[in-house]
Amino acid sequence: MNILMKLFRPAKKAKVLVINCEKLETRVALMNKGRLEEYQIERKEDKQLVNSVYLGKITHLENSLQAAFVDIGTEKNAFLHYKDMLPATYDMIEKVKSDGGHRRPQQQGRKNPLGNFTKRFAELERKRRNSRIRVEDVPKLFTDGSEILVQVTKGPIGTKGPRVSTNISIPGRYLVLLPFSDHIGLSKKIEDPNERQRLRKIMNDLEIPDGMGCICRTVGEDRKDIFFKRDLDMLLELWQRVEHIQKNPKAPCIVYEEPSLILRTMRDFLTEEIDEIVVDDEQEYNYIKEFLAKIAGPEMIEKVTLYKKPTPVFESFGIEKQISEVFNRKIGLPSGGYICIDETEALISIDVNTGSTRGKAQPEIILRTNLEAANEIARQLRLRNIGGLVVIDFIDMDHSRDREAVYKQMRTLVRDDSAKTSMLPISKFGLMEMTRQREHESLSDAVYDACPYCQGGGKVKSALSMSVEIQRRLQEVLKKHKSERGLAIKVLMHPSILARLKNEDAAHLNDMESKHGKQLSFRADPALHLEEFKLVDPDTGVEYK
Repeated sequence: MNILMKLFRPAKKAKVLVINCEKLETRVALMNKGRLEEYQIERKEDKQLVNSVYLGKITHLENSLQAAFVDIGTEKNAFLHYKDMLPATYDMIEKVKSDGGHRRPQQQGRKNPLGNFTKRFAELERKRRNSRIRVEDVPKLFTDGSEILVQVTKGPIGTKGPRVSTNISIPGRYLVLLPFSDHIGLSKKIEDPNERQRLRKIMNDLEIPDGMGCICRTVGEDRKDIFFKRDLDMLLELWQRVEHIQKNPKAPCIVYEEPSLILRTMRDFLTEEIDEIVVDDEQEYNYIKEFLAKIAGPEMIEKVTLYKKPTPVFESFGIEKQISEVFNRKIGLPSGGYICIDETEALISIDVNTGSTRGKAQPEIILRTNLEAANEIARQLRLRNIGGLVVIDFIDMDHSRDREAVYKQMRTLVRDDSAKTSMLPISKFGLMEMTRQREHESLSDAVYDACPYCQGGGKVKSALSMSVEIQRRLQEVLKKHKSERGLAIKVLMHPSILARLKNEDAAHLNDMESKHGKQLSFRADPALHLEEFKLVDPDTGVEYK
């Protein structure tokens, strides 16, 4: 057991960030010893909605839904639940206070980024927190037409508009900046008392402007103090943009825009574990080096490389092939097993199979396959950027210790996922239920449009089904025009359907022609869809109705 757990424990390997810049799209891939671990794309025409801050206007309150609809200037009004109009969770605030955090006196030279506009909302935020408002108080405090400062927490997905919150926070790699709150604290997920004490001292030593706060994220565990200082400097620089807003803004308007994909990449993936950053655009190369000069040391700047070879950078690093495999329904595992991933409206279904094995699979083989599947599932969830409810059907395991091993492995693998993930132990039916935070549309939705024929169902009618429909339609037309002499009908269809009619169903069509005494002809038309056919007059080309 211990050998297997060590075998599948994620290892620290050389990592390379590869950035491909094109006119319409920017792509970022994180490679770990040649294996694609993270993949993100950004279209030039896309707006950075998630985490952006807007001055919006409440269009109306819907008490039956306990929600407000806010005009932030997007195609669809944003959805603001009443609970998201309350101050951020008090349990987190109390936990921060219990940690004994205090604020270091602000040193000279550190400018307070709160301008007159944001100070007004900061004062409203303080009053809102001190009043301890409840959900039922919201309709009294917020009326139709009132202005409200909100942050997008979830982008528009499908027919739904964006979701927003009044609790403003700007995420960094190790810190979360709270522009309108003076609370300083640590993530509750950091449990080690010694590490909490160390991080508490680092947080107290940070030069955080008055009226603003910070929370140390879970990924800050075991990190050096220099990383927190750089992260804070970057966050404050980003928030400085708010000061440039006009003095009397008119809702709806954007107050703070989430950075571009390249900047987010530097924020979310830039750690000392990254061995090289490769970018194929000279302008972006210079931009990255200029940005790193502000927040990182010379050792990090030296890792940035400009790619100049004629072969496309993603092709050179073997990324294109791995990307194409991301969209496959079936993904193979090292031991010969495989997983199948199906995205539905309600949930993501993942099935784990042993593949072709002779006789009954041994418990060791089943455990090994399930551990391999856990590794690949965690990777695929990140690469495909899929979220919501995920149900995994692992191969049945007889021993509870094996189920516990797979559960612990899965928890370890999703720990560094940027999306918030929670899961339940494997049930007696062999199912694991988990939820993964969904902020953006999935990679599949971003790249593909629904098929205009199957509407995303992924299926078309079989040749037999189409033959039945064609014969049924022929019967209908022949009966309708039975009194017409010399009637001739030409049937146009897809070539694969014609092959069925000329072979397996030829006798049926001959019987139909003899019974009605009409002339029938069948022709292939490659331009027609598999489920499309036409009955026309061979002389005029007019279609029979």
